Amino acid sequence: MQATLFALPEPIQKQRSYAIPVYTVKLVRDGSMSYATAQIRSSKDIVPIMRDYLADTDREHFVVIMLDQKIKVIGINTVSTGSLTASIVHPREVWKPVILSNAAAVILCHNHPSGSAGPSQEDRALTTRLVAGGKLLGINVLDHLIIGDGTGEYFSFADEGLLS
Repeated sequence: MQATLFALPEPIQKQRSYAIPVYTVKLVRDGSMSYATAQIRSSKDIVPIMRDYLADTDREHFVVIMLDQKIKVIGINTVSTGSLTASIVHPREVWKPVILSNAAAVILCHNHPSGSAGPSQEDRALTTRLVAGGKLLGINVLDHLIIGDGTGEYFSFADEGLLS
């Protein structure tokens, strides 16, 4: 008797023709931003870019900044737009544009439009999960920044030694 991995009931095993979708995956440029330099040397270099990118947002946005091997910005993608106090972020949505852009590293960023830049327990857990995913994919997570509510305040996981 031959074992099959996917044994179907007899009536379903009749010969049929099925349409199998064929996909093309593309990363589409949605716009651009001008800055004097794209080279990132510290968290302070990315904060003004993110403040401009997230200006006038009234909800939480989770953004991934994609970097090449020389730590130059090659793209920015908004992964999730949430509510005033939360944004649902799934790792597969974070890594999809990163992989498509051939990024060597990333900086994660999100804003707290209604409060301080301090990280929540959910922020810490998500960062740990995304760092682990990056290691699995061979893509370095260099930082996770939280931009405060316009007071100039920001929090850097890397500056605080919270990236393992």
